[in-house]
Amino acid sequence: MSDTAPSSPSSDIFGRGQPARSKVFEARLKKRYASERRFKLLGLIAVAFSICVLAFLLITMTLNGIGGFQRTELSVPIKFPEAGLSADPQMMAQPQAVQTLESQGLPAVVEFYAEQSLGADVAAELSSNAWREVADAIIADPGILRGNTEFWLPSSPDLAEGFENEGAAELQKMADRLEAQGKIEKRFDFDFLTRSDATDPQSAGIWGALKGSMLTMLVTLLMAFPIGVMAALYLEEYAAKNRWTDIIEVSINNLAAVPSIIFGLLGLSVFLWIFPNMRSAPLIGGMTLALMTMPVIVISGRNAIKAVPPSIRDGALAVGASPVQVVFHHVLPLALPGILTGTIIGMARALGETAPLLMIGMRAFVATPPEGFTSAATVLPVQIFLWSDEIDRGFVERTSAAIIVLLLFLLLMNGLAIYLRNKFEKKW
Repeated sequence: MSDTAPSSPSSDIFGRGQPARSKVFEARLKKRYASERRFKLLGLIAVAFSICVLAFLLITMTLNGIGGFQRTELSVPIKFPEAGLSADPQMMAQPQAVQTLESQGLPAVVEFYAEQSLGADVAAELSSNAWREVADAIIADPGILRGNTEFWLPSSPDLAEGFENEGAAELQKMADRLEAQGKIEKRFDFDFLTRSDATDPQSAGIWGALKGSMLTMLVTLLMAFPIGVMAALYLEEYAAKNRWTDIIEVSINNLAAVPSIIFGLLGLSVFLWIFPNMRSAPLIGGMTLALMTMPVIVISGRNAIKAVPPSIRDGALAVGASPVQVVFHHVLPLALPGILTGTIIGMARALGETAPLLMIGMRAFVATPPEGFTSAATVLPVQIFLWSDEIDRGFVERTSAAIIVLLLFLLLMNGLAIYLRNKFEKKW
């Protein structure tokens, strides 16, 4: 029989009992739980605040952009059989069809019927480019010359302001009178997405800048993606680990943080020196943005390649694969989703850049869409920047509409990249 008293649960250092909790311990535990609840609440508030700010931005842009997708139009009925115009289908298929109709007096015909229907004072407030829309309709369907057609043609910016109860009082009264007669309306402008820039906000469109963005992003992707991936593979799989590779790694990390306007200066001093006749061309813009995007792709590519387990390499080598086959048949396919993630980030940044493109001259007024990679062009961010500097209310609304188009283009591009990333994603 032992004289040793059994140990109390509170003294059991191995945790076999139920130790008594002191008041100090209970207070500390309660304080710790309260701190955790406060931290969760702050995190929830931060997420909710971010969602509210994003929702406010999207709602504001949408409400302001709705007006940008509309324009003020006047009703002009035209009696083509009396106008004496002729439009042979073969002639209308020629590139100079608009000039042919202009030489036949189409602008004067539109002006005559506008004065006849609306009066001389209102006809003077018709957009100077209104006859071109009639010409486009004739080119699309020459058969309309055999009958009478009612056209809704854009008004002048001043009359559009008057229809919004702004601007001159006499134009506001004119707009009210026309609205009572049913001859002026705010109509959805379907051609906003198919026209290019213009000095008149009623005739301005986004297609020229949108096509310029597409061509520029295509050049950026074709140059930055393969070079960035090859550089990441070489540095991670083949390059010796020495002082020179350390210097290269530090340089790439520094390049990823360099302000974008520096790359614009580089493009101005190098690419435009080599190609002096391609100022404001998508080719030069894409090469400049590729320099800015490439370090991001290299860094994300190296991280994705590092994340591939060494067992994948060892297993491939064990079954007789060569080092090149290991890299391109096993490592690269498994690292591709991570590489595409970095590419999405880099391309999204490049799509919204303005400063480097302004440096190489892509802020020119371009009234026609670019025909190729070497044609003069502008891009959506620069177009938004130029329109936002205008004082005309019409351009303010067009700016919001262009921002919506830019966001949709960005979502479409990112959605395609995310789809490709998920398609190539493999798990081990």
